[in-house]
Amino acid sequence: MSSTPEVGDLTARATIRNAALRLFADRGPDAVTVREIATQAGVSPALVVHHFGSKDGLRAEVDAFAAQAFDVIFEALPTDELAEMLAGGEAGGSLAEAFARGFPPGSPLPAYLRRLLLTNDPAGAALFGRWYAATRRLLDVMVESGVARPSEDPDVRAAFFLVNDLALILLRNPIAMAIGADPLTPEGIERWAREATIVYAEGAFGAQGQEENP
Repeated sequence: MSSTPEVGDLTARATIRNAALRLFADRGPDAVTVREIATQAGVSPALVVHHFGSKDGLRAEVDAFAAQAFDVIFEALPTDELAEMLAGGEAGGSLAEAFARGFPPGSPLPAYLRRLLLTNDPAGAALFGRWYAATRRLLDVMVESGVARPSEDPDVRAAFFLVNDLALILLRNPIAMAIGADPLTPEGIERWAREATIVYAEGAFGAQGQEENP
């Protein structure tokens, strides 16, 4: 044999997992069968069951794989870059920008994240909880250091900042139709970050009218 059984098993396992990830991202796990996953992976349904026990077992591994990939992206963001985003600096789309850098065009992971977050999936809720806690801690540090103004409701403010950054990922397709550019490309990210920076730093309502009518 040209490879050990262990290497062969690992390669087949990853191939099946990746096929399931793409199908789950496109149609949702409930709509996909083991036979369809096997066909996509170029293996037999029996081999899928051999590696994962069931579709639920395969889905659990896909969730774990995706969560790890997302956490790596989030945890790799420099703290000062996130601080600039929240304070209205130049890094206005940092999480979306990190997704664009970390996942090549055609990757099913951003679409899978949308499904996890928008279907109240427990794996998505756990991801959001971890990212929210990190954003909340960062906001506290920024207030303590004088970079950000104190908030009467810091929990809501932290959620607002995180949701605004996730919007480019969750609403990628409708945003692309609305602004005429994919928001997860350099052009789209630059446009989004530029306007978000103005809103964060200067506000979007009432300033001109207040100056004219003190």
